[in-house]
Amino acid sequence: MLIDSHCHLVYQGLVERQAEVLANARAAGVDGFLNISTREREWDEVVAVAEREPDVWATVGIHPHEADQHADLGREKLLAASDHPKVIGLGESGLDYYYDKSDRDVQRDLFRMHIGVARETGLPLVIHTRDADRDTADILADEMGKGAFPALIHCFTASPAFGRQVLEMGLTISLSGIVTFKNAVELQEFAKEIPAGRLLVETDSPFLAPVPHRGKKCEPAFVRNTAEFVADLRGVNVEELAATTTANFFALFTKAGRKGAA
Repeated sequence: MLIDSHCHLVYQGLVERQAEVLANARAAGVDGFLNISTREREWDEVVAVAEREPDVWATVGIHPHEADQHADLGREKLLAASDHPKVIGLGESGLDYYYDKSDRDVQRDLFRMHIGVARETGLPLVIHTRDADRDTADILADEMGKGAFPALIHCFTASPAFGRQVLEMGLTISLSGIVTFKNAVELQEFAKEIPAGRLLVETDSPFLAPVPHRGKKCEPAFVRNTAEFVADLRGVNVEELAATTTANFFALFTKAGRKGAA
């Protein structure tokens, strides 16, 4: 059993053939999907997929690219949306200084708001961070000082030093197809040292198709390729890695195992 811990089933490239995409993944041994939202107008659609498909769950949140359009969202909207039985996480939220599509202060404020809701609800926060290691780590450390909250860094591509920092804070790290790329040598080395109990795998589909699917539209079935690659890096078989990452998923996203959420 494998779980794609981060996919965008309502994005162009997947939504047009959603039933086929899910069937392909199930045939490849993928038995769970976390359908991630990035803006408020997606929430209903993302949740609707989870309501329709028993092996799909949802998150609600605001991506840093969308921060300027959601500066006045308010915690109450996020809190209310997170109460749905199949919403098992928050996000994705965080900081993106690579594209800088939203004001950095607004990004930081929304990131902290998401953290506050994660602390209040106990739902894990799915964190996007790009070219913002220092601010992400500083905010996480500051907020952890106010009270612990569950979280993971999705599609990890940051420095090993940042990875070690967030692991020390108790966060989980999720690896995408990027780890299979030939130029991802540093990431591949770091992937070997992530504690087994803190590791997830994902596709971030429809983006970032892993080897041998580079250049194709990514889909959740391809999480098996990433899992096989990471298993080989870590010197274990793919069945062991699948079992470990699946157990980690349910240990982190505890609501996924509750009655009415599955």
